[in-house]
Amino acid sequence: GSRGTAGGSGTQTVICEICCQSRPYSGMVGSGCAHVFCVDCYRSYVAQRMLQAGQFEGLQCPAFDCRALLDDQLVLRLLEGSPKLRGQFQKALVTNFVTCNRRLAFCPGADCECVVRLLDDAVRACRVTCRCGKTFCFACAQDWHEPISCSMLRRWQQKNAGESMSTQWFMANTKECPKCHATIEKNGGCNHMKCRNATCNHEFCWVCMDDWQPHGKEWYNCNRFDEERAERVRRQQALSRNYLSRYLHYYDLYMNHLKSLEFEARLQETVHSKMDEMQYHGLSWIEVKFLRDAVAVLCNCRRVLMYTYVFAYYLKPSNQQKIFEDNQRNLQLATEDLSEVLEREMQLEDVAQLKRLVQDKFRFCETRSAALLDHVYEGYRMSCWDFEFHEGLKLNLA
Repeated sequence: GSRGTAGGSGTQTVICEICCQSRPYSGMVGSGCAHVFCVDCYRSYVAQRMLQAGQFEGLQCPAFDCRALLDDQLVLRLLEGSPKLRGQFQKALVTNFVTCNRRLAFCPGADCECVVRLLDDAVRACRVTCRCGKTFCFACAQDWHEPISCSMLRRWQQKNAGESMSTQWFMANTKECPKCHATIEKNGGCNHMKCRNATCNHEFCWVCMDDWQPHGKEWYNCNRFDEERAERVRRQQALSRNYLSRYLHYYDLYMNHLKSLEFEARLQETVHSKMDEMQYHGLSWIEVKFLRDAVAVLCNCRRVLMYTYVFAYYLKPSNQQKIFEDNQRNLQLATEDLSEVLEREMQLEDVAQLKRLVQDKFRFCETRSAALLDHVYEGYRMSCWDFEFHEGLKLNLA
Protein backbone atom coordinates (compact mmCIF):
# COMPACT_ATOMS: atom_id res chain seq x y z
CA GLY A 1 0.00 0.00 0.00
CA SER A 2 1.05 3.61 -0.38
CA ARG A 3 2.32 5.56 2.58
CA GLY A 4 1.79 9.21 3.45
CA THR A 5 1.97 11.74 6.25
CA ALA A 6 -1.25 13.05 7.80
CA GLY A 7 -1.64 16.90 7.94
CA GLY A 8 1.41 17.94 9.91
CA SER A 9 0.82 15.46 12.68
CA GLY A 10 3.83 13.42 11.76
CA THR A 11 1.73 10.27 11.93
CA GLN A 12 2.60 7.93 9.08
CA THR A 13 -0.40 6.36 7.34
CA VAL A 14 -0.80 3.56 4.83
CA ILE A 15 -3.70 2.39 2.67
CA CYS A 16 -4.96 -1.12 3.39
CA GLU A 17 -5.07 -3.03 0.08
CA ILE A 18 -8.21 -4.90 1.14
CA CYS A 19 -10.56 -2.17 2.38
CA CYS A 20 -8.68 0.71 0.64
CA GLN A 21 -8.89 2.81 3.81
CA SER A 22 -6.03 4.95 5.09
CA ARG A 23 -4.82 3.68 8.47
CA PRO A 24 -2.01 4.55 10.88
CA TYR A 25 1.00 2.42 9.95
CA SER A 26 1.38 1.39 13.58
CA GLY A 27 -2.01 -0.31 13.39
CA MET A 28 -1.16 -2.43 10.36
CA VAL A 29 0.05 -6.04 10.43
CA GLY A 30 2.00 -8.18 7.97
CA SER A 31 3.54 -11.61 7.62
CA GLY A 32 7.13 -10.52 7.10
CA CYS A 33 6.80 -9.68 3.42
CA ALA A 34 6.29 -6.14 2.02
CA HIS A 35 2.50 -6.29 2.38
CA VAL A 36 0.63 -4.93 5.39
CA PHE A 37 -3.11 -4.76 6.07
CA CYS A 38 -5.33 -3.37 8.77
CA VAL A 39 -6.04 -5.70 11.67
CA ASP A 40 -9.77 -5.97 10.94
CA CYS A 41 -9.23 -7.00 7.31
CA TYR A 42 -6.45 -9.44 8.19
CA ARG A 43 -8.61 -10.99 10.91
CA SER A 44 -11.55 -11.33 8.48
CA TYR A 45 -9.28 -12.89 5.84
CA VAL A 46 -7.92 -15.51 8.26
CA ALA A 47 -11.40 -16.33 9.62
CA GLN A 48 -12.78 -16.69 6.09
CA ARG A 49 -10.02 -19.11 5.05
CA MET A 50 -10.74 -21.23 8.11
CA LEU A 51 -14.54 -21.15 8.04
CA GLN A 52 -15.19 -21.36 4.30
CA ALA A 53 -12.15 -23.21 2.97
CA GLY A 54 -11.39 -25.24 6.10
CA GLN A 55 -7.76 -24.18 5.85
CA PHE A 56 -5.88 -24.13 9.13
CA GLU A 57 -2.38 -24.79 7.80
CA GLY A 58 -0.23 -23.03 5.21
CA LEU A 59 -2.12 -19.73 5.33
CA GLN A 60 -0.56 -17.25 2.90
CA CYS A 61 -0.40 -13.47 2.69
CA PRO A 62 -3.67 -12.12 1.22
CA ALA A 63 -1.82 -9.94 -1.33
CA PHE A 64 -2.19 -11.07 -4.94
CA ASP A 65 0.38 -13.68 -5.98
CA CYS A 66 2.27 -13.42 -2.68
CA ARG A 67 3.24 -16.79 -1.24
CA ALA A 68 4.60 -15.61 2.08
CA LEU A 69 3.30 -17.85 4.89
CA LEU A 70 1.63 -16.35 7.92
CA ASP A 71 3.54 -16.74 11.15
CA ASP A 72 1.74 -18.93 13.71
CA GLN A 73 2.03 -16.23 16.37
CA LEU A 74 0.46 -13.69 14.01
CA VAL A 75 -2.52 -15.99 13.39
CA LEU A 76 -2.96 -16.61 17.11
CA ARG A 77 -2.89 -12.87 17.77
CA LEU A 78 -5.48 -12.22 15.06
CA LEU A 79 -7.77 -14.90 16.52
CA GLU A 80 -7.73 -13.59 20.10
CA GLY A 81 -11.36 -12.53 19.76
CA SER A 82 -12.45 -15.90 18.27
CA PRO A 83 -11.75 -18.57 20.91
CA LYS A 84 -13.33 -21.39 18.86
CA LEU A 85 -11.24 -20.72 15.75
CA ARG A 86 -8.17 -20.13 17.90
CA GLY A 87 -8.67 -23.53 19.53
CA GLN A 88 -9.10 -25.23 16.15
CA PHE A 89 -5.95 -23.57 14.86
CA GLN A 90 -3.96 -24.65 17.91
CA LYS A 91 -5.24 -28.21 17.44
CA ALA A 92 -4.14 -28.11 13.79
CA LEU A 93 -0.68 -26.96 14.89
CA VAL A 94 -0.39 -29.89 17.30
CA THR A 95 -1.68 -32.36 14.70
CA ASN A 96 0.84 -31.15 12.15
CA PHE A 97 3.67 -31.33 14.67
CA VAL A 98 2.77 -34.88 15.74
CA THR A 99 2.22 -36.09 12.17
CA CYS A 100 5.62 -34.82 11.05
CA ASN A 101 7.48 -36.40 13.98
CA ARG A 102 8.39 -40.08 13.55
CA ARG A 103 8.53 -40.61 17.29
CA LEU A 104 5.08 -39.21 18.07
CA ALA A 105 1.60 -40.63 17.50
CA PHE A 106 -1.91 -39.81 18.67
CA CYS A 107 -3.61 -42.36 20.88
CA PRO A 108 -6.54 -43.89 18.91
CA GLY A 109 -8.50 -44.49 22.12
CA ALA A 110 -12.03 -43.13 22.32
CA ASP A 111 -12.11 -39.52 23.59
CA CYS A 112 -8.37 -39.62 24.28
CA GLU A 113 -6.25 -36.68 23.11
CA CYS A 114 -2.94 -37.96 24.45
CA VAL A 115 0.20 -38.20 22.33
CA VAL A 116 2.50 -41.20 22.74
CA ARG A 117 6.26 -40.71 22.35
CA LEU A 118 8.49 -43.50 21.09
CA LEU A 119 11.88 -43.60 22.80
CA ASP A 120 13.56 -45.40 19.88
CA ASP A 121 12.18 -45.22 16.35
CA ALA A 122 14.35 -48.04 14.99
CA VAL A 123 11.30 -50.35 15.18
CA ARG A 124 8.07 -48.42 14.70
CA ALA A 125 5.74 -51.46 14.53
CA CYS A 126 5.77 -51.97 18.27
CA ARG A 127 3.27 -52.27 21.08
CA VAL A 128 2.60 -49.10 23.05
CA THR A 129 0.15 -48.38 25.86
CA CYS A 130 -1.30 -44.94 26.50
CA ARG A 131 -1.98 -43.74 30.04
CA CYS A 132 -5.70 -44.05 29.22
CA GLY A 133 -5.15 -47.83 29.03
CA LYS A 134 -5.38 -48.19 25.25
CA THR A 135 -2.82 -50.58 23.76
CA PHE A 136 -2.08 -50.21 20.06
CA CYS A 137 0.50 -50.52 17.29
CA PHE A 138 2.58 -47.36 17.05
CA ALA A 139 3.13 -47.72 13.29
CA CYS A 140 -0.49 -48.11 12.11
CA ALA A 141 -2.52 -46.98 15.18
CA GLN A 142 -4.60 -50.19 15.01
CA ASP A 143 -5.12 -52.49 17.99
CA TRP A 144 -1.91 -54.39 18.72
CA HIS A 145 -1.86 -57.19 16.15
CA GLU A 146 1.07 -59.52 16.77
CA PRO A 147 2.18 -61.76 15.17
CA ILE A 148 1.13 -60.25 11.81
CA SER A 149 2.55 -57.19 10.07
CA CYS A 150 0.71 -53.92 9.52
CA SER A 151 0.52 -54.62 5.78
CA MET A 152 -0.99 -58.08 6.33
CA LEU A 153 -3.57 -56.63 8.71
CA ARG A 154 -4.44 -53.96 6.15
CA ARG A 155 -4.95 -56.61 3.43
CA TRP A 156 -7.19 -58.60 5.76
CA GLN A 157 -9.31 -55.61 6.70
CA GLN A 158 -9.74 -54.65 3.06
CA LYS A 159 -10.76 -58.20 2.26
CA ASN A 160 -13.34 -58.20 5.05
CA ALA A 161 -14.94 -55.05 3.66
CA GLY A 162 -17.31 -57.33 1.73
CA GLU A 163 -16.14 -57.10 -1.83
CA SER A 164 -14.11 -60.30 -1.79
CA MET A 165 -16.95 -62.57 -0.70
CA SER A 166 -19.28 -61.34 -3.43
CA THR A 167 -16.45 -61.62 -5.96
CA GLN A 168 -15.82 -65.24 -5.02
CA TRP A 169 -19.53 -66.04 -5.18
CA PHE A 170 -19.63 -64.71 -8.74
CA MET A 171 -16.60 -66.78 -9.63
CA ALA A 172 -18.28 -69.96 -8.42
CA ASN A 173 -21.76 -69.30 -9.83
CA THR A 174 -21.44 -67.20 -12.98
CA LYS A 175 -19.82 -67.15 -16.41
CA GLU A 176 -18.78 -64.38 -18.76
CA CYS A 177 -20.53 -63.52 -22.00
CA PRO A 178 -18.22 -64.89 -24.75
CA LYS A 179 -18.65 -61.66 -26.72
CA CYS A 180 -18.63 -58.69 -24.31
CA HIS A 181 -17.41 -60.54 -21.17
CA ALA A 182 -20.25 -59.22 -19.00
CA THR A 183 -20.97 -61.42 -15.95
CA ILE A 184 -24.04 -63.64 -16.34
CA GLU A 185 -25.83 -65.79 -13.76
CA LYS A 186 -27.86 -68.79 -14.90
CA ASN A 187 -31.27 -68.38 -13.27
CA GLY A 188 -33.22 -71.13 -15.03
CA GLY A 189 -32.92 -74.62 -16.49
CA CYS A 190 -32.63 -73.50 -20.11
CA ASN A 191 -29.16 -73.50 -21.66
CA HIS A 192 -30.15 -70.80 -24.16
CA MET A 193 -28.62 -67.64 -22.73
CA LYS A 194 -28.98 -64.07 -23.92
CA CYS A 195 -26.61 -61.40 -22.69
CA ARG A 196 -28.52 -58.59 -20.98
CA ASN A 197 -25.95 -56.01 -21.91
CA ALA A 198 -27.97 -53.58 -24.06
CA THR A 199 -25.06 -53.06 -26.45
CA CYS A 200 -24.43 -56.80 -26.85
CA ASN A 201 -27.53 -59.09 -26.66
CA HIS A 202 -25.33 -62.02 -27.71
CA GLU A 203 -27.08 -65.43 -27.67
CA PHE A 204 -25.02 -68.44 -26.66
CA CYS A 205 -25.14 -71.91 -25.09
CA TRP A 206 -24.47 -72.11 -21.34
CA VAL A 207 -22.91 -75.57 -21.68
CA CYS A 208 -20.41 -75.12 -24.51
CA MET A 209 -20.34 -71.28 -24.55
CA ASP A 210 -20.57 -71.27 -28.38
CA ASP A 211 -23.01 -69.19 -30.44
CA TRP A 212 -26.57 -70.40 -30.04
CA GLN A 213 -27.58 -70.33 -33.73
CA PRO A 214 -25.50 -73.35 -34.90
CA HIS A 215 -27.25 -75.56 -32.36
CA GLY A 216 -30.16 -75.96 -34.78
CA LYS A 217 -33.03 -77.98 -33.32
CA GLU A 218 -31.01 -79.16 -30.32
CA TRP A 219 -32.05 -76.04 -28.45
CA TYR A 220 -32.20 -77.39 -24.93
CA ASN A 221 -29.83 -80.34 -25.05
CA CYS A 222 -26.30 -79.39 -26.06
CA ASN A 223 -24.12 -82.42 -26.85
CA ARG A 224 -21.04 -80.48 -27.80
CA PHE A 225 -18.90 -81.78 -25.00
CA ASP A 226 -15.28 -80.66 -24.93
CA GLU A 227 -13.82 -82.85 -22.19
CA GLU A 228 -10.58 -80.90 -21.76
CA ARG A 229 -12.32 -77.54 -21.60
CA ALA A 230 -15.08 -78.80 -19.32
CA GLU A 231 -12.51 -80.24 -16.91
CA ARG A 232 -10.64 -76.93 -16.87
CA VAL A 233 -13.82 -75.03 -16.02
CA ARG A 234 -14.78 -77.52 -13.29
CA ARG A 235 -11.30 -77.36 -11.81
CA GLN A 236 -11.25 -73.57 -11.72
CA GLN A 237 -14.74 -73.35 -10.27
CA ALA A 238 -13.84 -75.92 -7.60
CA LEU A 239 -10.70 -73.95 -6.81
CA SER A 240 -12.79 -70.82 -6.41
CA ARG A 241 -15.23 -72.58 -4.07
CA ASN A 242 -12.37 -74.02 -2.01
CA TYR A 243 -10.79 -70.59 -1.85
CA LEU A 244 -14.03 -69.12 -0.52
CA SER A 245 -14.49 -71.96 2.00
CA ARG A 246 -10.96 -71.42 3.30
CA TYR A 247 -11.57 -67.71 3.71
CA LEU A 248 -14.87 -68.24 5.53
CA HIS A 249 -13.23 -70.80 7.85
CA TYR A 250 -10.56 -68.38 9.06
CA TYR A 251 -12.92 -65.42 9.03
CA ASP A 252 -15.32 -67.26 11.38
CA LEU A 253 -12.49 -68.12 13.76
CA TYR A 254 -11.25 -64.53 13.67
CA MET A 255 -14.71 -63.10 14.36
CA ASN A 256 -15.38 -65.64 17.12
CA HIS A 257 -12.45 -64.35 19.16
CA LEU A 258 -13.25 -60.75 18.32
CA LYS A 259 -16.76 -61.22 19.72
CA SER A 260 -15.40 -63.13 22.71
CA LEU A 261 -13.16 -60.15 23.48
CA GLU A 262 -16.29 -58.00 23.65
CA PHE A 263 -17.88 -60.50 26.04
CA GLU A 264 -14.78 -60.39 28.25
CA ALA A 265 -15.66 -56.76 29.04
CA ARG A 266 -18.68 -58.09 30.92
CA LEU A 267 -16.49 -60.72 32.55
CA GLN A 268 -14.23 -57.94 33.84
CA GLU A 269 -17.21 -56.41 35.63
CA THR A 270 -17.99 -59.78 37.24
CA VAL A 271 -14.37 -60.20 38.31
CA HIS A 272 -14.22 -56.70 39.82
CA SER A 273 -17.37 -57.45 41.80
CA LYS A 274 -15.82 -60.69 43.05
CA MET A 275 -12.65 -58.83 44.03
CA ASP A 276 -14.69 -56.24 45.97
CA GLU A 277 -16.57 -59.02 47.74
CA MET A 278 -13.36 -60.81 48.70
CA GLN A 279 -11.80 -57.59 50.01
CA TYR A 280 -14.97 -56.90 52.00
CA HIS A 281 -14.38 -60.21 53.78
CA GLY A 282 -10.89 -59.21 54.86
CA LEU A 283 -8.57 -60.05 51.97
CA SER A 284 -6.10 -57.45 50.71
CA TRP A 285 -6.00 -56.14 47.15
CA ILE A 286 -2.72 -58.00 46.56
CA GLU A 287 -4.40 -61.28 47.60
CA VAL A 288 -7.25 -60.89 45.08
CA LYS A 289 -5.19 -59.34 42.25
CA PHE A 290 -4.82 -62.77 40.62
CA LEU A 291 -8.36 -62.45 39.22
CA ARG A 292 -7.56 -59.22 37.39
CA ASP A 293 -4.33 -60.73 36.08
CA ALA A 294 -6.25 -63.76 34.79
CA VAL A 295 -8.69 -61.63 32.79
CA ALA A 296 -5.79 -59.64 31.30
CA VAL A 297 -4.08 -62.88 30.22
CA LEU A 298 -7.34 -64.21 28.78
CA CYS A 299 -7.90 -61.08 26.67
CA ASN A 300 -4.31 -61.07 25.47
CA CYS A 301 -4.50 -64.74 24.44
CA ARG A 302 -7.72 -64.16 22.52
CA ARG A 303 -6.14 -61.22 20.73
CA VAL A 304 -3.08 -63.29 19.79
CA LEU A 305 -5.28 -66.14 18.56
CA MET A 306 -7.43 -63.74 16.56
CA TYR A 307 -4.47 -62.51 14.53
CA THR A 308 -2.88 -65.95 14.17
CA TYR A 309 -5.92 -66.94 12.09
CA VAL A 310 -5.09 -64.11 9.69
CA PHE A 311 -1.50 -65.39 9.66
CA ALA A 312 -2.73 -68.94 8.96
CA TYR A 313 -5.02 -67.82 6.15
CA TYR A 314 -2.18 -66.31 4.13
CA LEU A 315 0.43 -68.94 5.12
CA LYS A 316 1.56 -71.45 2.50
CA PRO A 317 1.75 -75.15 3.52
CA SER A 318 5.06 -76.33 5.00
CA ASN A 319 6.45 -78.48 7.80
CA GLN A 320 6.77 -75.40 9.99
CA GLN A 321 3.12 -74.62 9.28
CA LYS A 322 2.12 -77.90 10.95
CA ILE A 323 4.10 -76.98 14.08
CA PHE A 324 2.46 -73.56 14.03
CA GLU A 325 -1.02 -75.11 13.84
CA ASP A 326 -0.21 -77.43 16.77
CA ASN A 327 0.89 -74.44 18.87
CA GLN A 328 -2.21 -72.55 17.78
CA ARG A 329 -4.47 -75.45 18.76
CA ASN A 330 -2.78 -75.78 22.16
CA LEU A 331 -3.28 -72.08 22.90
CA GLN A 332 -6.90 -72.29 21.73
CA LEU A 333 -7.64 -75.14 24.17
CA ALA A 334 -5.83 -73.45 27.06
CA THR A 335 -7.65 -70.16 26.43
CA GLU A 336 -11.09 -71.76 26.39
CA ASP A 337 -10.20 -73.68 29.55
CA LEU A 338 -9.27 -70.46 31.37
CA SER A 339 -12.39 -68.72 30.08
CA GLU A 340 -14.60 -71.51 31.40
CA VAL A 341 -12.98 -71.39 34.84
CA LEU A 342 -13.48 -67.63 35.11
CA GLU A 343 -17.11 -67.91 34.04
CA ARG A 344 -18.15 -71.01 35.99
CA GLU A 345 -15.87 -71.39 39.01
CA MET A 346 -16.08 -67.87 40.45
CA GLN A 347 -18.48 -68.97 43.19
CA LEU A 348 -15.93 -71.20 44.91
CA GLU A 349 -15.94 -70.33 48.61
CA ASP A 350 -12.42 -71.66 49.17
CA VAL A 351 -10.34 -68.67 48.06
CA ALA A 352 -7.06 -70.59 48.24
CA GLN A 353 -8.48 -73.28 45.96
CA LEU A 354 -9.86 -70.67 43.53
CA LYS A 355 -6.55 -68.83 43.44
CA ARG A 356 -4.60 -72.04 42.82
CA LEU A 357 -6.99 -73.11 40.05
CA VAL A 358 -7.05 -69.74 38.27
CA GLN A 359 -3.30 -69.16 38.53
CA ASP A 360 -2.54 -72.62 37.13
CA LYS A 361 -4.81 -71.97 34.17
CA PHE A 362 -3.61 -68.49 33.27
CA ARG A 363 0.07 -69.35 33.72
CA PHE A 364 -0.39 -72.28 31.35
CA CYS A 365 -2.02 -69.86 28.87
CA GLU A 366 0.97 -67.54 29.16
CA THR A 367 3.30 -70.47 28.47
CA ARG A 368 1.34 -71.60 25.40
CA SER A 369 1.09 -68.05 24.04
CA ALA A 370 4.83 -67.50 24.46
CA ALA A 371 5.57 -70.80 22.69
CA LEU A 372 3.35 -69.85 19.75
CA LEU A 373 4.78 -66.34 19.38
CA ASP A 374 8.39 -67.49 19.82
CA HIS A 375 7.92 -70.01 17.01
CA VAL A 376 6.36 -67.40 14.70
CA TYR A 377 9.11 -64.84 15.33
CA GLU A 378 11.78 -67.50 14.90
CA GLY A 379 10.18 -68.33 11.55
CA TYR A 380 10.39 -64.67 10.56
CA ARG A 381 14.08 -64.55 11.48
CA MET A 382 14.86 -67.80 9.64
CA SER A 383 12.69 -66.89 6.61
CA CYS A 384 10.58 -70.02 7.12
CA TRP A 385 7.26 -68.42 6.25
CA ASP A 386 5.93 -68.05 2.73
CA PHE A 387 2.65 -66.21 2.22
CA GLU A 388 0.19 -66.26 -0.64
CA PHE A 389 -1.77 -63.05 -1.03
CA HIS A 390 -4.39 -64.45 -3.40
CA GLU A 391 -6.95 -61.66 -3.44
CA GLY A 392 -9.03 -63.33 -6.12
CA LEU A 393 -9.07 -66.05 -8.76
CA LYS A 394 -10.11 -65.31 -12.30
CA LEU A 395 -11.94 -68.04 -14.17
CA ASN A 396 -10.81 -68.55 -17.74
CA LEU A 397 -13.87 -69.94 -19.48
CA ALA A 398 -12.58 -69.56 -23.02
